[in-house]
Amino acid sequence: MSVSQKIVELQAAKRKKSALTRPSFFKGVKEEMKKVSWTTKTQLACSAKIVIGAIFALGVGIYAVDLTIRAALVGIGLFVRFLI
Repeated sequence: MSVSQKIVELQAAKRKKSALTRPSFFKGVKEEMKKVSWTTKTQLACSAKIVIGAIFALGVGIYAVDLTIRAALVGIGLFVRFLI
C-alpha cells in the first residue's frame, strides 16, 4: 500500500468518525432554544406599553419643536416684511 492510499484511507476514516460524533445542526438549535430565558406575557405587555408610550412622547416632542421653529420662521418673515 502506498503512502497516498494510506492518506486517503485515513482521511476517509476521519470524515466517517467526525460525521458520527458531530451532532446535527437542528439538534444543537433545539438544545440552545431550551436554554433561552423567554419573557412572560406580562413582561412583554409592559415592555410594549413602554415602547409605545416613548414613541408617542417622542412624536409629540418633535411636533412641538416643529411648531416652534415654524412660528419662529413665520415671525422672522413678518419682521423682514415690516422692515422692507
